[in-house]
Amino acid sequence: MDDQLTLRITLFRESGQVRPEVAAFVTDELDALAAEGHTITEDTAGMFTSHLMMALTRLVDGEPIEQFPTDDAVVAELADHPEAVERARAISARSAQVLGATLPESEINFLSLHLAVLAQHI
Repeated sequence: MDDQLTLRITLFRESGQVRPEVAAFVTDELDALAAEGHTITEDTAGMFTSHLMMALTRLVDGEPIEQFPTDDAVVAELADHPEAVERARAISARSAQVLGATLPESEINFLSLHLAVLAQHI
């Protein structure tokens, strides 16, 4: 993880926008992706990082996350990236176990799209 992405996480945590345990969880997930050979930088994973931290914080805080239908373009894109969908589901399962926060299907789809893009940077 590069310094800019580390700074992003630090700023979210220190400003109170995300809970410390959520920042730690997301950092662990990014470290696992890096260990698998993904390039984890501000450019490649910044949006994924922010999205995941904010979604998990809302869930941990008991706030609802709006569900929305997945359009055909997203479904088609995800069909070409089953490994990204599998990884997003695994992240959701771990977040349920560690944080008590299960991501809804629409969030899993968004994370899958981020992970599909990230996979291009191996």
